[in-house]
Amino acid sequence: IQKRWRGYYVRKYIHNYYALKKYLEAICVNNEIVRNELQEYTEMKENEEKRKELEKKEKEKKYQARKMHYLLSTEQIAGIYNSPFRKSPDPMELLLRNSKPLSHRRQQQKSPFTCELYDWPTCRRPPTFSTARPLPPVGRQKPQGPFRDPAEVWQQRYKPLEPTLRVAASINSPPEKAREETKREEWRNCIHDNEFLPFSSYHKNEKYEPSILRSGKYGQETYGIKHFREVHSKKWVADK
Repeated sequence: IQKRWRGYYVRKYIHNYYALKKYLEAICVNNEIVRNELQEYTEMKENEEKRKELEKKEKEKKYQARKMHYLLSTEQIAGIYNSPFRKSPDPMELLLRNSKPLSHRRQQQKSPFTCELYDWPTCRRPPTFSTARPLPPVGRQKPQGPFRDPAEVWQQRYKPLEPTLRVAASINSPPEKAREETKREEWRNCIHDNEFLPFSSYHKNEKYEPSILRSGKYGQETYGIKHFREVHSKKWVADK
């Protein structure tokens, strides 16, 4: 009796055939719904990727059209995309007509002093000060050998300049300065006693004063004017 009752109880409440059949049918329906939703999601993602790819290609195409705007046809010369042997121009030609040329803009270079000035004058960031403590001095021992004291070496290195008298004195001494000042005054106050009269009628009544070379009793030498070679007829070998 217990065996039969146990079998009935198990088939009725634990391993119910009809309940298991309904459960499996519900799982099949749920799987079908999930599969359809996943299929729709996959198609949506594929369409979105295709749309992004098309937008990227279109954007790249427009950028290339703006960059190659110089290939646009003119009234006199046809461009490479507008061949006269074609019935209609290339689509790139139409895109070039509708696009604007690419402008060359200079990129703003970031100043290296931006961080040092702390975004002055806006002062968006407060200045930061270093709060780290200085390191303690390193206990170095004096090197072995005939070395001088470091303090004495530093004092000799950074001692003030003591120029010599030749370096400290001026190049121009007082007499030289006085001479230069006199030359400047003579050049500035230079006055000619004889007036400049360029007209020829002014010099008509003046008597000609010959030079010392022409006024001598020996007269003017002929060498250099009439002949350029000294002639000594006594030294001739034969009469010429």
